[in-house]
Amino acid sequence: MGRGKSSAILVSLGFTLLVCSASVVAAETHVVGDSKGWGFSVSYDSWSSGKTFAAGDTLVFNYQAGVHNAVSVSSSEYRSCKVRSASDAAATASGTARFDLKKGVNYFICGVPGHCAAGMKIRVVAN
Repeated sequence: MGRGKSSAILVSLGFTLLVCSASVVAAETHVVGDSKGWGFSVSYDSWSSGKTFAAGDTLVFNYQAGVHNAVSVSSSEYRSCKVRSASDAAATASGTARFDLKKGVNYFICGVPGHCAAGMKIRVVAN
């Protein structure tokens, strides 16, 4: 193989690697409710509208420990505002919860009785 062909192959390979690496997007971290956090003072439908979420992004819920929690739930639990497993709710009662988004629809609620029905629920679609 001549020197010109080797250089052309290396340049082509380098360009391909550059294009591939440029298409890889780092996962983002989204703080639910921004500075207000996870509580009664935010409309989470409004907060999430206009934002773009991707599979692998992380949602961070910041809330008053012992008062609220954050639980990843199924669509039926989201609609009914009922958490099937109390251990899931207890596990996230520390004041901060982090969830990695999966592709498709992701549902989260506050599992404290009455809080979800009062608006502490969010539905996020990750591309």
